[in-house]
Amino acid sequence: MSVLNDAQQRAVAELLRVSPVADELGRRFTAAGHELHLVGGSVRDALLGSLGDDLDFCTDAHPEQTLAVVNGWADAIWETGREFGTIGIQKNGLRIEITTYRAESYDGVTRNPVVSYGTSLIDDLSRRDFTINAMAVSVPGHEFTDPFGGLTDLAARVIRTPAAPSISFGDDPLRMLRAARFAAKLRFTVDEPVVAAMRDMAPDLDRITAERIRDEFTKLMSAADPLTGLRLLVDTGLADRFLPEISGLKLEIDEHAQHKDVYEHTLIVVRNAMRLEGDEGPDFVLRMAALMHDIGKPATKAVGRDGRVSFHHHEVVGARLTKQRMKAMKYPKDVTSEVVGLVALHLRFYGYGRGEWTDSAVRRYVTDAGPLLSRLHKLTRSDVTTRNRRKASQLAADYDALEERIARIAAEEDLAKVRPDLDGNAIMELLGVPPGPIVGQAWRHLKELRLDRGPLDRDEAEAELLKWAREQGHIS
Repeated sequence: MSVLNDAQQRAVAELLRVSPVADELGRRFTAAGHELHLVGGSVRDALLGSLGDDLDFCTDAHPEQTLAVVNGWADAIWETGREFGTIGIQKNGLRIEITTYRAESYDGVTRNPVVSYGTSLIDDLSRRDFTINAMAVSVPGHEFTDPFGGLTDLAARVIRTPAAPSISFGDDPLRMLRAARFAAKLRFTVDEPVVAAMRDMAPDLDRITAERIRDEFTKLMSAADPLTGLRLLVDTGLADRFLPEISGLKLEIDEHAQHKDVYEHTLIVVRNAMRLEGDEGPDFVLRMAALMHDIGKPATKAVGRDGRVSFHHHEVVGARLTKQRMKAMKYPKDVTSEVVGLVALHLRFYGYGRGEWTDSAVRRYVTDAGPLLSRLHKLTRSDVTTRNRRKASQLAADYDALEERIARIAAEEDLAKVRPDLDGNAIMELLGVPPGPIVGQAWRHLKELRLDRGPLDRDEAEAELLKWAREQGHIS
């Protein structure tokens, strides 16, 4: 242990300015005869000047002892992580996790750690994933502990493991994904021995549950630079263990951008989509749709007599593959549905041409997209990666024209709530039928008319309904 240098002092002073509860909490642990250290990502983020409202501490106190210290002081307490040695509390709007020193290990077969409590801060830090997460600051004493050179690696913007990479990843193979995630989040370089271990040990990722992989991958995709993380996953073979469709894109040449393969095109689309996110922050659904939008191409590739490559209906195949993959990764149904919907619709615009669509086609475009329309706009624009400036400008102008038509028609009609001009009650009353399949069929017929012709007045709608009913034999 050593006293903080000036740069470290400034970082921790900022930390304590934002989080004055740290010293107070530390004094309570000291009074109870225990150590308390700010640790891991909290120290890293403080040194980087990006500390949030979540603080991580470690201690030699066991969970029941931690509870005794914080009871009556914390604003709220939760024990969901108690079996792993973690007690969570809330204080003055801050979320704090306090974890007993760990001596956990994996048996190389099971998917979850076998947790046993340690007694040493150094041993605890040695079991952490990366050196930049293996630093600690004691509270209230403010002694800095960095046994593995994390501060040096932080300055060098490098990701290394405290122990040999093979040992670290053998303990928890998910750390290989975390290396890619931190590279994406922090824009750091992963040390070559770490990359080599990721490549050699990629099959070990199969020991990890789909849920843990999903959560780590979602964080990677939501990071500041997901392309760096994605490249690392593909280059090391890790992607093949849970998302092989992405690596498969490397083999296909995109006829719309022959200077690059579909894999490179896909990464550019992800980057383009990120630029259109605006101030709302990372949009996982949009980014995931950009990543998956062309995964149907390998299965639909065909070479014509003229040598041109085509991928007919790859959006249909891609939507099906996306649904299967996201289901396997245990994504929630609503998230999966949104991503699949965008993949299925991403080519629809290319039928628009130079304005040949009727108003009916525009209504169907908006109706089929539904609440995904804003994202579909962004995905479609992001999919233009051609280096031909004239072609790119024309496509952008065409889409501008489509959006203008959507806005014009929307001003005249409520496109977000396209409904038949007669509701179910009116249909039953006019046809003299009870609730049942006929009402649903009539409702769908009227909706199709609404999409084709726009709003009908009451007399027109009733006439069309009666005409349909006679043709179907429902009335004479």
